[in-house]
Amino acid sequence: MFRTKLNYKFDDLSKIPPTREYKIGINDNIDIQVNPNKGAMLLEGNSGGGNSTSSVKGITALVEYDGTIKLPVLGRILVKDLTQREAELMMEERYKEIFIDPYVKITITNKRVILFPGSSGSARVVNLINQNTTLTEVIAMSGGVSGDAKANRVKLIRGNPENPEVYLIDLSTIEGMKRGNIVLQGNDIVYIEPRNDYIINFTNRIAPYFGALSLFILIYGLVK
Repeated sequence: MFRTKLNYKFDDLSKIPPTREYKIGINDNIDIQVNPNKGAMLLEGNSGGGNSTSSVKGITALVEYDGTIKLPVLGRILVKDLTQREAELMMEERYKEIFIDPYVKITITNKRVILFPGSSGSARVVNLINQNTTLTEVIAMSGGVSGDAKANRVKLIRGNPENPEVYLIDLSTIEGMKRGNIVLQGNDIVYIEPRNDYIINFTNRIAPYFGALSLFILIYGLVK
């Protein structure tokens, strides 16, 4: 699974800043709160009338295939590839046309990655609860690298499934961990190669021939 050729050219890991923030992606679900007066009513617990004090609460929006979300009054706005803070600032600027000193708070609710930790039947979906969850944190949340896995052969698969970026990360050394401790993005796939991957593949390939040979020997023995 997720095998690469012997001379496969992996993408350059150094081009990913190690502390890059999570960026909004297609199919992300976003909860949005918009309140006027710099969000004062969130502290006071009071609300008033008119455009200056009304609020828009509990909006849930899906980032569609073109990277946009649909909001009341504003219509469609592009949020793909923005960080949470960038999206909040952008929405605050747009809502200034409607509210006085708008305060916008957004939460991305379905950030997750798929992790294959290197042992059979242990793949799982890991929700990214924190804003900037790193690769090592996700592996630790799942119980760490399996004893049957290669810590020096961790593949990070990111982007369009038809033409993904594939990075090879070595977590067996401190230096490799420093270079590979990157912030994960939604829908990333983390695959840790099993130690016996090649043995399993070889066994699976020759198993049918052994079965056919055994059947032939059995039939030959009965006929004889």
